Order: sequence, then structure tokens, then C-alpha cells
Amino acid sequence: MTTFHELHHTDAPLLLPNAWDVGSALAFANAGFPAVGTTSFGIAASAGYPDGYRSSKQATAALVTQLVRLPIHLTVDIEDGYSDDPVEVAEFVATLAGLGVAGINLEDSRSGHLVDPATAASKIAAIKHRSPDVFINARVDNLWFAEDPSVDAVLRRAHTYADSGADGIFVPGITVQDIPRITAGILLPVNVLAHPTMTVTELGKLGVRRVSSGSLPYRAAVDAAVGIANALRGNKPLPAATPYWEMQSHLVTFRQGISD
Repeated sequence: MTTFHELHHTDAPLLLPNAWDVGSALAFANAGFPAVGTTSFGIAASAGYPDGYRSSKQATAALVTQLVRLPIHLTVDIEDGYSDDPVEVAEFVATLAGLGVAGINLEDSRSGHLVDPATAASKIAAIKHRSPDVFINARVDNLWFAEDPSVDAVLRRAHTYADSGADGIFVPGITVQDIPRITAGILLPVNVLAHPTMTVTELGKLGVRRVSSGSLPYRAAVDAAVGIANALRGNKPLPAATPYWEMQSHLVTFRQGISD
């Protein structure tokens, strides 16, 4: 199997769907995606918590113990590492790596606000020292939270994280106009969220090496569920869906693999 690092250096960008539970991860794996990420928003929301307040740690850790059994590369969204202490963050990532996790996503913000880039850099350095093979995708949140939202500010943070050992840079909230300058200014693979008006191929032509679905599948699934309920209430036709017995068989096979 191509390594997770190598998937960022192929002709086409790595398309990374983000799962929030076993069922969604199974579906992505069965659809043939070689790598799957988790979404902290989807995991937190499923448990009734807002995203970004270190609320997803326990649920994420529990989910990872199951998802590592799938024949995919797994990368895990760990918000800001769930701690201000670089050693604690590195130990948590080492635990994930010991389970078989290939990569992590680390944010340079907490509770909706940027943190000092030196804080994020120290976590990256500690993770790389403790788990050198884990792919560290360092998220730069200037544009996402509209704090110091300039390309120059993004590049400064990205260079700091690259120097600290990051393997990739994630820039959510980026505009199409800014993508070429950011991809040209960062030597590491650049990750962006799926764009509503551009295809993955088009993003690749702008220098993007990884495209994540983020929480879009989770949010779209919730919308679809409400749509079905509204269709029932309005006596309208229902959409087609994967048969119950097909999904059930995938889950039975998955559980049998765990018990073997």
C-alpha cells in the first residue's frame, strides 16, 4: 500500500473524506478511499458538544480504537491537542500512533481564537520528536476565524510550523484567489477544504495537494435526515438509500474482524 506521506505527492491531490463514527468510516472505506480522516466537529456534535473546546478527546480516542482496524490510512483531528502542555500532546499522539494512526490534524487556535504560533510550534516539535513517522498536518486558522487574515500572516505561521517539523499545512477558509500564492509560498503539501465551486482537479492545478471534506458529510447527512422526515410528513416520495441488510452485513463483518 502507498504510504500516507506518499499519498500527498502523487499526480492528483489526496481526497480525504472525514468520518464521525464507525458507520461513516466503513462507508468511506468500502467506497475505496485509501485514507480517511476524522472530523472533530462531527464527533463533538454527535455527542452534543460544540467543536473546538477540547470536547472531542474522549470520543475521538474511543473511535480511533475501532477505526484503526479498517484497511485504510487513518488521520485524526485532535483540535489543538487537548492541552497546552506540548509533552501531554505528544504523549496523546504517541498513544494514537501506537494504535496505528498515520497522521494527525493540529489546530493553532482554541475556542475560536488564534493562539501564539510559538505555542503551536512547540507542540509540533514535541510530537515529531516523540512520533517521527506521524504525518503532522498543521492547521493555520487566520482565515478561518478572520484574525490577522492576510496571506502574509498565514505564510509566517506556516513557515514557523514547517521549521518545527510539520509535514503539511492546512489552511481552511482560503479564497480561490489566495490559493496560488499560498501554495507557492509553502514547500510542504497544502491542504484545503472542499470548495463549492472548484473540483479537486482544479484545486490540484493551483498547487493544492490535499482536499478534505471536513464536516460537510456530517452536516449533509443531518440535512438529509431532516429532509426524509419532512418528506414523510408531507406525503412525498422518499429517496433511495443503501439497503439495511447491506449496511448490516458490513457491520457484522467489521465486528467479526475485531473478535478474531
